[in-house]
Amino acid sequence: MSSTSDYTPPKVWTWNKANGGRFANINRPIAGATHDKELPVGHHPLQLYSLGTPNGQKVTILLEELLALGHKGAEYDAWLIRIGEGQQFGSGFVAVNPNSKIPALLDRSGPKPIRVFESGAILVYLAEKFGAFLPQDPGLRAECLSWLFWQMGSAPYLGGGFGHFYAYAPVKIEYAIDRFAMETKRQLDVLDRRLAESVYLGGDEYTIADMAVWPWYGGLVRGYLYGAAEFLAVHEYKHVQRWAEAIFARSAVKRGRMVNRVTGEPSEQLHERHDAGDFATKTRDKLAGGAE
Repeated sequence: MSSTSDYTPPKVWTWNKANGGRFANINRPIAGATHDKELPVGHHPLQLYSLGTPNGQKVTILLEELLALGHKGAEYDAWLIRIGEGQQFGSGFVAVNPNSKIPALLDRSGPKPIRVFESGAILVYLAEKFGAFLPQDPGLRAECLSWLFWQMGSAPYLGGGFGHFYAYAPVKIEYAIDRFAMETKRQLDVLDRRLAESVYLGGDEYTIADMAVWPWYGGLVRGYLYGAAEFLAVHEYKHVQRWAEAIFARSAVKRGRMVNRVTGEPSEQLHERHDAGDFATKTRDKLAGGAE
């Protein structure tokens, strides 16, 4: 890899497999399956294939919130997809999500299974299916969806931009870190100004917009992402802090954060979830010898 000061892009880019970085072993410029591997299927109507990243947490938080409301049809099996090992490139996963990204959902509650991929699409699908966390009033619905899609468009600058260059890139590039730190702080200010005038992002009610934004930006201000809380001076965003703490206090959010999680405290890691009782009996600290 050339240094940042003397690199001149070639006329035609070619794939350099030795480009470095934390995810170099799974990044590639082509789509499709790399190997044959069928996905497991459990007993519940909803089959989730995911990992406990911010994008994965969006869906498990919503599912736990739906179950807390009494929607028994929201029972789900959550299967762990280890993206660092390339499991998202198995033929079964690609059949559910041709983009090979987590999370991916298969709804088997009807006569024909329905696949849903992209976290925002999954949130809307489930909210509409169960009639919860997505307002019916046209104005409130538009506000909720606007913030939901704000997250979908903004978070790549936080994760793939700031997070990558600050925490994962093989070299520290001042220009890149400054560029994406500036954008991340601008986004935090957007949220802070909204939350200064509204209890939640969509208004007075907690919605899928909050569930989408919280794992990224709530996680950032709570110190979960990239070890960057001090660097970004997240304490400055008082209204985001208030909102983040209020959402974290919800029991369903705490459970949702645990599902398919493979980092952090063993007591907060539930690699797979197949029953509500798994939270009490199958976290990593409860399983002898670290067995699945």
